[in-house]
Amino acid sequence: MREYIVLDNDAGQRLDKFLLKTEKNLPPPLMYRLIRQKKIKVNGKRTEISYRLIKGDKVAIWTREDFSSDSASDNSWMFITPKLDIVYENNDVIVCDKRPGMLCHSDDSGDGDTLINNIKAYLYQKGDYKPEFENSFAPALCNRIDRNTGGLVIAAKTAASLRHISEEFREGRIVKKYLCAAHGIFREKQATLRDYLVKDSDTNTVSIYKDKPDMRDVKTIITQYRVLSENNGLSLLEVNLLTGRTHQIRAHLAFYSHPLLGDGKYGKNKEDRRLGYKYQALYSYYLEFDDIICEADRSKIWFIELF
Repeated sequence: MREYIVLDNDAGQRLDKFLLKTEKNLPPPLMYRLIRQKKIKVNGKRTEISYRLIKGDKVAIWTREDFSSDSASDNSWMFITPKLDIVYENNDVIVCDKRPGMLCHSDDSGDGDTLINNIKAYLYQKGDYKPEFENSFAPALCNRIDRNTGGLVIAAKTAASLRHISEEFREGRIVKKYLCAAHGIFREKQATLRDYLVKDSDTNTVSIYKDKPDMRDVKTIITQYRVLSENNGLSLLEVNLLTGRTHQIRAHLAFYSHPLLGDGKYGKNKEDRRLGYKYQALYSYYLEFDDIICEADRSKIWFIELF
């Protein structure tokens, strides 16, 4: 039998969500069966999958020890020397300026030098994150950006702040602005673009449609832009995302014949790479939330010098 005492960062979660995080070796079908069979109890009593945990609850699990989650934990991030550009930090959140080329989370490449791993290592080394005193919570990103896009990312230090910031993003109460360099001169110097997006998970690309297609998982996209400067056939834009979809800025502007400089998926990749541009000219430079305003250092935005 294993027992967990519900802590501050565990409280408010559904029982099944908590167990999926704490019992990583326990197959979900078995977990649900154990709940039905009263082999997983809260405070010594039968409980429901949907029960929301309260601080101080005792969660007991009767199952074989080989389903213990200990062997599933990966603590390799503890040995990272953090490399972070911290723009803002308080007791609840940390905002970092991610460099182009860094992953937000690990992917199939096995690259562990990710933004979240660097943040966890930083918080661990300064004593703000103590995994030995946590059941299910670890610092987590509230938003993310593509590997080759640079800019501001918010990470939550507590479960409460993660829930709050995630809700703010879902409700559109967080202002996100980007700077980008696009090919061509825009006829309209300021506009709001409204179209439809469909993602192809197999190729990790998206397609844009003017009229809503008869397809599954069609998403509405709304992109606001204004031209800040023009030079040598390029336009510097400030973009405000009113919806946050995969590759939205890159694909949306390319759909209107203004692909981003250096974009390998939707742009003039061969020509741009010949000129030495290997990252898309896109930067998440501004975030506003909870009366906090964060701006990236414009001197670090590599394409600004072109204007």
